[in-house]
This record gives sequence, structure tokens and C-alpha cells, in this order.
Amino acid sequence: MHSFSSKVAIVTGGGSGIGKEVAKRLVAAGASVVIGGRDAAKLKQAAQEIDASGAKVRYVAGDIAAPATAQALVAAATEAFGGVDILINNAGVFKPKAFLDVNEQEYSWFLDIILKGKFFMAQAAAKAMQLRGGGAIVQTGSLWALQAIGATPSAAYSAANAGVHALTRNLALELAPLNIRINTVAPAVVETPVYNTFMSDEQVKETLPSFNSFHPLGRNGQPADVAEAMLFLASTNASWITGAVLPVDGGVTAGRN
Repeated sequence: MHSFSSKVAIVTGGGSGIGKEVAKRLVAAGASVVIGGRDAAKLKQAAQEIDASGAKVRYVAGDIAAPATAQALVAAATEAFGGVDILINNAGVFKPKAFLDVNEQEYSWFLDIILKGKFFMAQAAAKAMQLRGGGAIVQTGSLWALQAIGATPSAAYSAANAGVHALTRNLALELAPLNIRINTVAPAVVETPVYNTFMSDEQVKETLPSFNSFHPLGRNGQPADVAEAMLFLASTNASWITGAVLPVDGGVTAGRN
């Protein structure tokens, strides 16, 4: 188990799914966390699950597409816990739709939340990490940015995440002199509540199992699968890794059965 004692982490999209799982594991390993998301009630509930005592968790509700939200997360971490050491830059959205049917508003939704949100969150966190002599950023990218998946048409989503992957390489070079590392995980299908945002519970129950066989390892991912990779990249064990995009995908990028 990686030790994160006395570390302070910000986790965006921390109210559910991968973000909540990472936050739970960070606190269990000794860190203090600030979780972000759009829904205050959901964040409050997640904070309870992450640390029932409340001592090691705070939450800030806001739209991550607005740079002011990133600044508010950094301010909360600094005020409550003294600074920022780790950023889990995870907030995102997903909804497949045929390219020919995507309108400007939908395009902007993906680009603003996934790419602009991560850009300015990383900027705000890096400025805070500078004051601590360094830090680590771990982002959620996507398999969809590495290859197109016919079953789930998602041009804007994929383009936004390709931007996240490119950002990873650029910031690795720019932030290295500040002793700040940045890496990204690129997951395949992970069973999180994101699918419930555009399908009914019934549809999710029906659809998700059909993706098990899409992965050479024969199963969809769970939040813990991605969280473990993120914890490694955020830890000192990964001190010589920066600018990497790590597929966490049950073997999909290796090839097709």
C-alpha cells in the first residue's frame, strides 16, 4: 500500500465512480482530500462515505468548466489542510451520439468540462504545488482518445480526451523543473454511474454486460481498477514517471480477439 500520510489531494468528479474510489483510498492511506463536483448533496453524501468523521475531507460544489471552481477547490484545500500535493484531475462527462447529429452546445459541453476544466484545474493546482516544492497530477483520459469505438460514436468526447492526453505531455515538460509530475490513465469501459446519465437503470443493466467481451480480459473495469493505477502514479513509487498515458483497459489497446 502506498503511503500518503500528511499529503493533501484534490479530486474532481469526487462524488461518484472513479473519483470517489480514489478519494476513499487516499484517505485510507493517510491523505486529506477535497472533492469537487456539480451536485452539493451528492458530494456531502460521498464525503460521509470517504471519511465519516469529516476530519480529512471537504467538498466544493461547482461547474469545473469555470476556472473559478478550480480556484475554489485550491482555496478550500489550502484553508483546511495547508496546501496541495496531489491533483486527481478526473471530472468528465460521456454520452455517445452520432457525429452528424451533434450540435454546438453538445460539442462545447464535452470540450469545456473535459478539456478546459482539466486545463485550468491543473493550472490552479500547479501554482499551489509550487509553494510546496512539487507535487503529482493524475488525470483521467480515455481509451476513446487512443482509438475510435464504433459501438459508441463519440467524436467530441474523444477529441476532448485526446486534448487531455496532449496536455499531459506538454505539462510534463513545463512542470518538470517545478518538481511536478503529470500522468494520465486511459480507461476502457468502467462500471460507474456515468452511464446512468444517459440510460435508464434497465438499459444500463442490459447494455453494460454486453461490453464485457469487448475487453480481452473478459470483463468491464471497476472503479478500483482505475483507482489503483492512479494511486501508483500519484505515489513516490512513480517518481521517475511523467508525461505517460497509461491504458487501463482490460487489454483493448493490445488488439482484438
